[in-house]
Amino acid sequence: MKRVYVNEKWCLGCHLCEYHCAFADMNEKDMARALKNVKIKPKIKIEERDGVSFAVSCRHCQEPLCVKGCITGALTRVDGVVTINRDKCVNCYTCILICPYGAISSSDDGVVQKCELCIKTVVGTPACVRGCPNGAIVFEERQ
Repeated sequence: MKRVYVNEKWCLGCHLCEYHCAFADMNEKDMARALKNVKIKPKIKIEERDGVSFAVSCRHCQEPLCVKGCITGALTRVDGVVTINRDKCVNCYTCILICPYGAISSSDDGVVQKCELCIKTVVGTPACVRGCPNGAIVFEERQ
């Protein structure tokens, strides 16, 4: 299954992937106008440690702890992609606490959010990958 991978050596820490991620969920055509004066809540986040920048996003684990820990069944893994059923989420945040990668966060409306590989909004390559100016984020299948 294809997943999002990050090459830390190429990451500039520019945060453009975060903006492309946030924009992918909007039904707008102009990113600059849509995101002007908006505090974004992307599903991918750039972190920096010891001078190295890297993106944190869902790894769509083979046996995801977040899915096992979800008390309502809002998180499921279908065809290798861990997704959220927003109608089932009760905002208990157990998944946020249990994810070993810190890839799940709260959203503005209280329901959790995480990378779902843009399967609901973008056809093909996820928005963060397409928006990375340095090619540090790739969408590929690895062993």
